[in-house]
Amino acid sequence: MSKLGKTSLVFVQSGTKINSAYYCDHVLKNGLLPDIHQLLGNNFTFQQDGAPSHRSKHKVAFLQANVPPFIEPPNWPPNSPDLNPVDYSIWGALQQLVYRQKIEDVDHLKQVLNRCGSMLSQELINGAIDQWSRRLSLVIRSHGGHIEHRFAEFCEVSLL
Repeated sequence: MSKLGKTSLVFVQSGTKINSAYYCDHVLKNGLLPDIHQLLGNNFTFQQDGAPSHRSKHKVAFLQANVPPFIEPPNWPPNSPDLNPVDYSIWGALQQLVYRQKIEDVDHLKQVLNRCGSMLSQELINGAIDQWSRRLSLVIRSHGGHIEHRFAEFCEVSLL
């Protein structure tokens, strides 16, 4: 998700162990990257958070070969839900929409997730992204700790 649009959701097969090869081949190469290129052409910079699974040598080599330009791992933000707009805002909004449905089975859940994902407004996404620098400042002031107790410092900024 970005201020320029959103990609389709990528589903992982049930029971799959997600290692760097699977993530590169199925999630990135056959999922997100084609959508990103269709949406943005080559006018994007790819970044992930610092989750250990994102830092494997295989994955970084894949990114260097297939996603120039991308932000190098030493410059990625930490693996922190406080600093990931998808974690602190988007998934919650998607969850609220999905929970309004009675889910029949896994295939139905995928349909509902896709439909509800398409309903997420660009305004919501932009608002979540716009919170990032203020959240980063709060994390710095909290010396890397959680920031829930500091949300009053957001004043008028809505969390969703």
